[in-house]
Amino acid sequence: MTSSRDALSIAQALLRCPSVTPADAGALGVLETLLKDAGFTTHRVTFSEPGAADIDNLYARIGDGAPHLCFAGHTDVVPPGDADAWSHGAFSGDVEGGLLYGRGAVDMKGGIACAVAAVLDHLAAHGGRPKGSISFLITGDEEDVAVNGTVKLLQWAADRGETFDHCIVGEPSNVEAIGDTIKIGRRGSQSGVLIVDGLQGHVAYPHRASNPVPDIAALITALNDEPLDQGSAQFQPSNLEFTSVDVGNPATNVIPAQARAKFNIRFNDHHTQDSLKALIEQRLAAACGNRIRARIEWLPSNADVFVTKPGNFTDLVTASIADVTGRTPDLNTGGGTSDARFIAKYCPVVEFGLVGQTMHQIDERTPVADLDQLTAIYRGVLERYFKS
Repeated sequence: MTSSRDALSIAQALLRCPSVTPADAGALGVLETLLKDAGFTTHRVTFSEPGAADIDNLYARIGDGAPHLCFAGHTDVVPPGDADAWSHGAFSGDVEGGLLYGRGAVDMKGGIACAVAAVLDHLAAHGGRPKGSISFLITGDEEDVAVNGTVKLLQWAADRGETFDHCIVGEPSNVEAIGDTIKIGRRGSQSGVLIVDGLQGHVAYPHRASNPVPDIAALITALNDEPLDQGSAQFQPSNLEFTSVDVGNPATNVIPAQARAKFNIRFNDHHTQDSLKALIEQRLAAACGNRIRARIEWLPSNADVFVTKPGNFTDLVTASIADVTGRTPDLNTGGGTSDARFIAKYCPVVEFGLVGQTMHQIDERTPVADLDQLTAIYRGVLERYFKS
């Protein structure tokens, strides 16, 4: 028989809250009640931003000394898609065949449930107080624009004098099995639009016009010809990918006045956003010469590159994983962005959670056995962390 404090029950309670960004739907309340009952001091903080939805966030802490270990994550989820296509309700939290079903089961309500269950078990085994501090930093907008969540909650905490020594984000880091991968960093992300100006005219009189279509094709090729770098110790090479080309021209007998191409760059620690932009602008100017009129509109980005270098903390997490699973995880920096990029500015951070194979899919699900293993790993981390 399970209790309301075990990982499965906590995960089910969270999954039954349809917290599609920006709705909370009671998910933070589930966590707040559990943590308050365990002696945590909790704060619900709402942040606003023009043009974005208000977001409710949760910060909870127990203990007032060092070291301070934070568990971070998000209770918001992406939309379920076609509800009729699910074999179990997207927000049912059903268990069948040893699998827990629901939107957010792996990304990342399951991971949060395991962290909470592990912390509650650890506190129960140690007189209800840690030998230091444990906190939870939970947001509701990671799956959207991420402007009213972790980035502001961290600043709010810092303004209160909160400091963090280390952080674990329960994102679904593993590829095939629990314990195969720890994310120790992420590449940065920067998007932009390449714009080439021409001169509109009739296709029968090309000498009276300037066609931007061949020019933008040439510039796309030029910007992709030379690698941005060869990778680094912890990162694969940076890559620039063009994702669309558009001239907005419905006619076949008109040379368009302008061509635009959207692109995204995932960049490693050889670059900052500023140095990357300068490099691309330099290459564009060289490719344009004195003839092509082109420019780049850079889009706003809060996705900087970060890495937590291997050391005592990653060794501690690795040892806990090995004890439970027998696996030695790969220390990896691949994949997309996460809120860990914000946390890295305050303390060393790693991402370790469930297996991510079904995240964002119809019938998102996780084996209940994986919840048990992840909870045990987090328990091991807590024991080692506060013992050391």
